[in-house]
Amino acid sequence: MSSVSTIADLSAVRAYLTDLQDRICAGIQGHEPTARFHEDRFERPTGLSRPRVIEGGTVIDRGAINFSHTRGAQLPAAATERRPELTGKTFEAVSLSMIFHPVNPYAPTTHANWRCFLAGGDEEDPVWWFGGGFDLTPYYGFDQDCVHWHQTAKAACEPFGADIYPRFKTRCDEYFFLPHRQEPRGIGGLFYDDYSEGDFDHAYGLTRSIGDAFLPAYLPILERRKDMPYGDRERDFQLYRRGRYVEFNLLYDRGTRFGIERGGRAESILVSMPPDVRWRYDWSPEDGTAEAALYRDYLRPRDWAQDG
Repeated sequence: MSSVSTIADLSAVRAYLTDLQDRICAGIQGHEPTARFHEDRFERPTGLSRPRVIEGGTVIDRGAINFSHTRGAQLPAAATERRPELTGKTFEAVSLSMIFHPVNPYAPTTHANWRCFLAGGDEEDPVWWFGGGFDLTPYYGFDQDCVHWHQTAKAACEPFGADIYPRFKTRCDEYFFLPHRQEPRGIGGLFYDDYSEGDFDHAYGLTRSIGDAFLPAYLPILERRKDMPYGDRERDFQLYRRGRYVEFNLLYDRGTRFGIERGGRAESILVSMPPDVRWRYDWSPEDGTAEAALYRDYLRPRDWAQDG
């Protein structure tokens, strides 16, 4: 693991992530004519939390983008289960996590996060790493959207090495997968964790490039789909598929577990849940329908960046 001796603290990462929070809020707000973001601010000896939430809008059913800066006496179990050598070490983390659930079933849900951890910062040789990425969860599939999403993701990674995009895409396909359903959550995107390759500036630059790519990746898709006509059938299927989102977040998501285990604010952690959701017993779509096409053509790994 690389040393963090080249930086004094995480202030530069914190400044970037709070600015990115502002930019993403402004970008989404530009497409939402009725609802407005509400900001809370919680400062404690262990850190700062600045969640912003928007819900009940014309375009956004619910969205949240939460910044946090956390310090602790020891890393929670969710952060050390893959790094037992760090058990008991002090930590400092800055992170930005977000989720947007649009109203229109043809507009996909999107999720993203970016984070930097510093473990053992009070020791002579502390360790650091970055993580994050973004992914897309459509309810109705459009090749145009999938290609645009992945080509934008690939372009963000390319300056940092030709191997970055295929690695991070594969990790995303593997991570956002529901084993009990044997299906992906969506069409993926980028996912990385424990990233400390090269020096700090290289890893931080990659994280900034991925962060800056989010709005160019998502806003054109939201603009194309937010006003498409839909009916009860499409809304019903959207609510059914949102159930998969809830299942993943509660059963598998490490970020949710980390927040709960460190005693974080439950409202901020669970705001990622959609406001309305529906489950059915042993249901599957009829062959030949648009709903069946989602499973057949989109809920499987594909090289979307090459399909365009």
